[in-house]
Amino acid sequence: MITREEIANVLDHPVYDGDGNKIGDAKHVFFDDMTGRPEWVSVKTGMFGSNESFIPIRDAAVVQDHLEVPYRKEQVKDAPNVDVDAGGHLSESEEHRLYDYYGINWDSVLSEAERTDDGRFAAGPGPAGTASAAGAAGAAGTASTAGTAGTAGGMTGRQEGADRTGMRGDDAMTRSEEQMHVGVERRESGRARLRKYVVTEEVQQTVPVSHEEVRVEREPITDANRGDALAGPEISEAEHEVTLHEERPVVETETVPVERVRMVTEEHVEDEVVRGRVRKERIEAETERFDDESARLDDERRPGRE
Repeated sequence: MITREEIANVLDHPVYDGDGNKIGDAKHVFFDDMTGRPEWVSVKTGMFGSNESFIPIRDAAVVQDHLEVPYRKEQVKDAPNVDVDAGGHLSESEEHRLYDYYGINWDSVLSEAERTDDGRFAAGPGPAGTASAAGAAGAAGTASTAGTAGTAGGMTGRQEGADRTGMRGDDAMTRSEEQMHVGVERRESGRARLRKYVVTEEVQQTVPVSHEEVRVEREPITDANRGDALAGPEISEAEHEVTLHEERPVVETETVPVERVRMVTEEHVEDEVVRGRVRKERIEAETERFDDESARLDDERRPGRE
């Protein structure tokens, strides 16, 4: 567990897990209101630090210029979201839910909270209050006050956060709010490929073809052909042969290029609505009137626990 004197070396500094992976930057440190000991650190995670996750720091250690916690980065990022009230406090039910998520026994937390750092017993665990960077900067100079935070009537974590962050030597209080910054990341959404394969198709084409046929012609004997007619024997047998021809289709294939095919990517821009949750501080004035001086003094002596 870190000490109050080490808080200045934690806030706005990197937080790493046990494997050396950066989880984010420490934003706030939360103290137990009754014991005054640091209990939680909130870390800005996600793109542009859009999420704030809570990590128990009972087993954390300050190493050089960063904080190391015994929890993996993925576990911290998946931690349940909890609500912090307007005074900068975690409720007991929210703390219980976070301890269950990190596998920390709630009974052991109660037994540790019942005893202060100097061995004296406190009234019991209180809600965790937050200290900002400004509050942490003055922690080393108020070591005596921090040492008595666990006793009855001591300064609670909420009171300390108000004295150090809200009032800086004047009557003004700073109001802060979160702003959402949205960016884009480029990732693979799919793959496209060109694939060439062979198919066989039936094609049909008409082509004219010719063939020869025999036709018998008879002509009478005339003076012109009488000599040829009498050239042979008077009565005999004979035959005459004629060769016939025909055309047939001949098919052959030829490979020729017909087109070039390529893939190109086109970028289309469309608007997408991004929703998120941001926290804003509100400042309201409260006035409390006392009936008499004794009632006012009694109220001032009452321990500051909410």
